[in-house]
Amino acid sequence: MLKKFFLNLLSSFVGAWIAIGLFSIVAFFAVIGVIARFGGDDEKTSTKTSSKSVLVLDLTGTIVETPESGQFDFMSLAMGGDKDTPSALNVLLNGIREGKDSKDIVAMYIKCGHPSASPATLNALRQAVADFKKSGKKVYAYADAMTMGDYFVASQADSLFLNPGGMLEVSGLGGTTLFYKDFLDKIGVKMTLVKVGTFKSAAEPYISNSMSDPARAQLDTLYGNMWSYIGKAVAKGRKSLNDSSLNKAANDFIVFKPSSYVLKQGFVDRLAYERQMDDIIGNLVGKKGNDVDYYTPETLAENSDWGKDYNNKNRVAVLYATGEIQEYSKSGIDCYRLVPQITQLADDDNVKALVLRVNSPGGSVFGSEQIGEALDYFKSKGKPFIVSMGDYAASGGYWISCTADKIYADPLTITGSIGIFGLFPSAEGLVKKLGITPQTVSTNPGKDISLFYDPTPQQLEVLQDYINDGYSRFVKRVAKGRNLKESRVRQIAEGRVYDAAQAKSLKLVDQLGSLDDAVLYAASKAGLKADKYGVAVYPKYKPDMWDILRSQGFDQLNQEISKIAGENPESILVNESARLLRRSPWQALMPPMYLRFN
Repeated sequence: MLKKFFLNLLSSFVGAWIAIGLFSIVAFFAVIGVIARFGGDDEKTSTKTSSKSVLVLDLTGTIVETPESGQFDFMSLAMGGDKDTPSALNVLLNGIREGKDSKDIVAMYIKCGHPSASPATLNALRQAVADFKKSGKKVYAYADAMTMGDYFVASQADSLFLNPGGMLEVSGLGGTTLFYKDFLDKIGVKMTLVKVGTFKSAAEPYISNSMSDPARAQLDTLYGNMWSYIGKAVAKGRKSLNDSSLNKAANDFIVFKPSSYVLKQGFVDRLAYERQMDDIIGNLVGKKGNDVDYYTPETLAENSDWGKDYNNKNRVAVLYATGEIQEYSKSGIDCYRLVPQITQLADDDNVKALVLRVNSPGGSVFGSEQIGEALDYFKSKGKPFIVSMGDYAASGGYWISCTADKIYADPLTITGSIGIFGLFPSAEGLVKKLGITPQTVSTNPGKDISLFYDPTPQQLEVLQDYINDGYSRFVKRVAKGRNLKESRVRQIAEGRVYDAAQAKSLKLVDQLGSLDDAVLYAASKAGLKADKYGVAVYPKYKPDMWDILRSQGFDQLNQEISKIAGENPESILVNESARLLRRSPWQALMPPMYLRFN
């Protein structure tokens, strides 16, 4: 028995040292790649493409606005928190643009893979594919199984292929909101809400067990308008369909129909297995299937100067404001990081105009106000300030947008939600359940606002006055920025969210268009001639070591470690709870909407 124990122990040591040795070898070559990448930081990297090549757009995984630096975090690695590197929308669009203009790229191949992205993000990709086709180059798309997100983009393809064993998911547009009041009552936690805005429903899940009638009404209208746009957009790309085809397919539960039915209804052009696609693409470009060279948008984007022209003396700055607005946040929009960046751009004589790319549901009132003031400072320099809205630009996201010289929004952008609220937790019931009796002695009633007591009527009156004052400041800012009367803003505010077409009709948005449209307008307004200015993206993205290690093939290693370590749901719950508790009680935040195609 003792001999067996020592043999097992020895084999464990040997296995561990072999693993360390293999890790070290991989790391050595990866670090060489890191040094090469960092060493050439000041030089433009480029990729040489071969003739009759194909641009492959892989719709797999999460799509974010702009590249995000990873964190060199071994605990995250071990717990599987870094399995997938998100694709960046601005890089994908840039690469598609390069593919359109390249003489070597003669076609595009869309590989459908269940993308996780909001409708506006996928609409930007759909429009980019449609623009690619204007060059006369063909677009083919294939799916084993096709989600609505896949289909929305792939509907622009000249030919759409579906696996004979596959299916098409068309089920409509909607989302589910979880309500927590009964749960909070059980544990003895009470949420006190003070707000302005009939439709300001972001806090409803904490104070009610069901959705209010105004909240449901605004979502019915929002989802209906967006679904109608999606149906028309798909029909525009698929001549075999009409505006109502998607709606009928959803009502008929086409997701459970066989692929032959999907083909017969005109949603796809041909049934084929993935192994056949190499030959199909080869025939398209005049090569043998295994001789076709494929390039990703990320690879082609390396050949472009767009977003990297930091030395140009006639520069249009594109500043990304992505995520929830908070203070001292490592993710999302941290006003203490964004405000100095805006100030720096304002004071830079080489920056002639600013395009603020907003993709935010809002957040902290304080943070929104600080960013708004910094943007006012930028405008005081006499430079054009333009906004381009992404998936969301609502509540605090609209606060920082509304004073722009011109606002562009994607047709599927969600915006508005002009209103604020305060949400205060009270654990008086919880501490009683735990047998704890808090006793407070204070000189003034304000000192008694505590987690351990429900707010008094006097305190609630003061808190409501504070919210009312913040709402008035919000309304005044919108009225001034959009050149509207305050009375009119109050009519259309009330915390209500709108799709971009509605917002345009209400003059909350000026133009339906893309980020490229916003950049072109900013350059024109600044008096810059075409091809005589550069575009620079901020915050300036530089991959850290973790990003480059991942790009050197560490994803597989990560997955293997994750299998060994297993999941750690407790840490996820702790992190989520901590995130909620770190939030400021004063919020300009839109209602929760889990509107993602995946």
